[in-house]
Amino acid sequence: MDEDEEIFDAIVVGAGVAGSVCAHELASKGLEVVQIERGSTPGSKNLSGGVFYSRVMEEAFPGFVREAPVERVITRNCVSFLNESSAVNVDYWDERLAEPANAVTVLRAPLDAWLSERCEEAGVMVMPGVKVDSLLTEGGRVVGVRAGEEELRARVVIAADGVNSFLSREAGFRAKEPTQNLAVGVKSVIGLSAGTIEDRFHLTGGEGAAYALVGDCTQGVAGGGFLYTNKESVSIGVVLRLDDLARSGKSSSDIHDHFLAHPAIRGYLAGGTLLEYGCHLVAEGGRAMNHDLVRPGLLVIGDAAGFTLNTGFTVRGMDLAAGSALAAARTVCDAHEVGDYSQELLSSYLTRLDESFVGADMATYASAPAFLESPRLYKDYGRLAADVLYGIYDHDLSPRRHLLPLAWQTVRRSPLRIGQLLKDGWAGVRSL
Repeated sequence: MDEDEEIFDAIVVGAGVAGSVCAHELASKGLEVVQIERGSTPGSKNLSGGVFYSRVMEEAFPGFVREAPVERVITRNCVSFLNESSAVNVDYWDERLAEPANAVTVLRAPLDAWLSERCEEAGVMVMPGVKVDSLLTEGGRVVGVRAGEEELRARVVIAADGVNSFLSREAGFRAKEPTQNLAVGVKSVIGLSAGTIEDRFHLTGGEGAAYALVGDCTQGVAGGGFLYTNKESVSIGVVLRLDDLARSGKSSSDIHDHFLAHPAIRGYLAGGTLLEYGCHLVAEGGRAMNHDLVRPGLLVIGDAAGFTLNTGFTVRGMDLAAGSALAAARTVCDAHEVGDYSQELLSSYLTRLDESFVGADMATYASAPAFLESPRLYKDYGRLAADVLYGIYDHDLSPRRHLLPLAWQTVRRSPLRIGQLLKDGWAGVRSL
């Protein structure tokens, strides 16, 4: 190596939430940081946005909800069992979720651009429009990255390059994930006026709503539907586990279109304008994907490390990405202080993760992916709930029965068996 060649303290690959939080934290502590982003600008490759459980961002960016380009503060959460001709909802509104804001909706293009600006203000050298081809290694240690004919060297590299994590896979550090750990998300963004959104979803001011749906929205494929409100648009779509989608022989776009046309859904979108449509890969394996995150001179964070959680009630990714980024940045600061970027020292990143809400929540919901694989969740339970409620509300002039015998008779008529109900109920309690 040329003695005059510049060696940065850290190279961060990726300018999503994880990459930008990490780069900003490192630069704020005085380290010389380069952040490389494949897109022409940070956020240009991101489809729409999501529900961001944003309280972790106050650690990195005090006043985040007030200053960042957030859309709406989520005060209404709805969990829905969607059947072919019915829907059973648990609809929860609570003004306590607004202050301090528990979750916000965001559009990633403006959010990622805002985060990049904060990084540059902190002293990060942001390099957009550059595709990193591979890691540079010497003596079993990562010492930088290669982009085309160019090489950049650093004391540590942080891979925040998305769910596929091509960098660590190419280097042989992480194997390709099995399809059961991955899903495809198909999303539309439908433009509606702010007043229309607030009327249809029973919101006021900057309040927002988020829906998690299961059942007919995926036509029996493992996964779920989602819907959330932005300022002047609604984001809606499906997440479909790759292995089950392949087995079904169905098209992800056809399932998406079927969901948007469902009679319980289409009224929310009526008169809207399609602003955006696309698909992307989603981590779905939970804790099973949180492996091989440390090598000498390398840390893997965010989606690249599989930090995504589907609990059945919430789908989380951005808050876990930010939490992993903070843990990585603090580990790198410790390494920088003593000049040691070995596997042993950098492995304190894993300890920090385990001690944070990131590791704790991944452990709590470690069994959730297996529980959510049950095909009964996507067909039988929604119908059973609707049939019980139909028996309550359908006054057909026959004598009324108390709820328990009514439910018992409905269960006996369903394809479900008592043993299955008990087994699934116990698994649900343990997993969720």
